[in-house]
Order: sequence, then structure tokens, then C-alpha cells
Amino acid sequence: MSSLSGKATHEPLAAFRPLTAPRGLTQQLVAQITGDITSGRLLPGARLPTEKEMMSATGVSRTVVREAIACLRADGLVVVRQGVGAFVANNARRPFRIELEDLHSLQEVLQVMELRTGVEIEAAGLAAERGGAAQARKITEAYELIESAIERGESAVDEDFSFHCSIADATGNSQFRRFLEYLGRFIIPRQSIRKALRRVEDQRAYLRRIQNEHLAIVEAIRAGAPAPARAAMRRHLVNSRRRYQKLSDSIGDVAKSGGRKELANRTQRPLE
Repeated sequence: MSSLSGKATHEPLAAFRPLTAPRGLTQQLVAQITGDITSGRLLPGARLPTEKEMMSATGVSRTVVREAIACLRADGLVVVRQGVGAFVANNARRPFRIELEDLHSLQEVLQVMELRTGVEIEAAGLAAERGGAAQARKITEAYELIESAIERGESAVDEDFSFHCSIADATGNSQFRRFLEYLGRFIIPRQSIRKALRRVEDQRAYLRRIQNEHLAIVEAIRAGAPAPARAAMRRHLVNSRRRYQKLSDSIGDVAKSGGRKELANRTQRPLE
């Protein structure tokens, strides 16, 4: 095994362990090879197992192996030398990524929300500082679309996500939207909260509280007031985390009941 890993080791490479469903096979193989690289079992410059070796050891198809190598190459962990093979990059580092399967409890999702909070607070401030009349109109229109959805008796999840994206766009920095879109699908869905509210009146009151917070953000951005815009966004997202924390307290930690699948079913793209 030392000829593959670049050093003698008694611990076999994860890439030589069989893969199993339900997680995507390509994703599993990427995770296993990434683990070999970041743990030092595969050193910089070391050649990865061949396609045939991986296929034999893991039981996956050539397509899966090639897709996994392509992902590792895109992440900068692997370089491919035509006709020679795939090798660990000299400056290989684990890329920043949040995997849905790695979120074992609602509390961990709350931590991702906390990460997002800092970004969105600054986005609101920059939107107020940099955004012009056109950007302010788009934010207002996004807010009004939430209103219309609520009036129709809907949860307005997609409209809410568009509202936050419109603020990110108003910063003039495309990285804000990219980051928000990346994190968006890891936020606890509003649907989970509404399930905890049995009465339609309670659901509508819940959504109205959210809209009141949204309105404060809209007004601050339209006024071109960065500090109030940041403060309004902070109140909104802190309140959102508190609401979700209450949910977590009421239903208990999903992981304790072995409910990763349950959490995955609850977790969908947008937010508040």
C-alpha cells in the first residue's frame, strides 16, 4: 500500500472500502479520498489508486470513479497527468463545504444560520449604502410578493428567498448572492415551523411577524441608512434563530432519535 500512499501505513486507504447507498456513490468516493488526503494517508504528490483498482475495491462503475476524480480536481485536491494517472496536489487543502448529510441535528443547522447572519447583516448595510432607486424597487417588489403569497394563504418560502437575494444583489457584489444561495438550502424550512402551529390564525400571525421585520429592513435600505439597515437585518435573523431554537426545544434533538433522514426531509432550500 505504501506505493500508493507515499508512505508506509498499516491503515488502509478509505478509497479501498466498499461504498453503499443511500448517499450518492460519487459523493461517497469523493469524501473518502478527501479524507485520505487531508488525514495524510495520501501525501502531496502521491498517485491515487487507478480506476481499475478503485472499481474493484469499491464496487462502483468507471463512470462513478471518473466523476469523483473530476470533483476532486475541481476542488484543487487532485491533478491529473494525461496517460499517467491522478495525483494528490502539492497544495491540497480541504475546500469549504457544508454537506446536508453532515448536519445531524437542528442545533447544527442553527449554527449554519449563525454563520449566515454575519454575511446578511453586512449585505443589508451595503445595499443601503450602494443601492440605487432601481435596486430599492426590486427589494420592495420582492417584499410585496411575500405579502401577496401570505394573502393567498401560502408560506411564501420562495418569495422570501428572493427577498433576501434582492438585498444581496443590491450590494453590487455578486459574492453575497453566491454565498447566500450556497447556504440557503441548509436553513430549516418555514414549513417545519408551520407544522408546529396547528391553527391557521397562529400561522398567519407568525408570518406577519416576519413581514414586520422585513419591512423595517426595506425602509432602512430605501432611506439609504446603512446602520439602521444592519440593525434591522440583525434583529430579523436573531429572531429567526430564536424561533428555530424554540422549535428545536419543542421537538427535541433529531439526532438523538436517529433522525438524520427526518432532518433531511425537513431541510429544504429557503429560509426567512
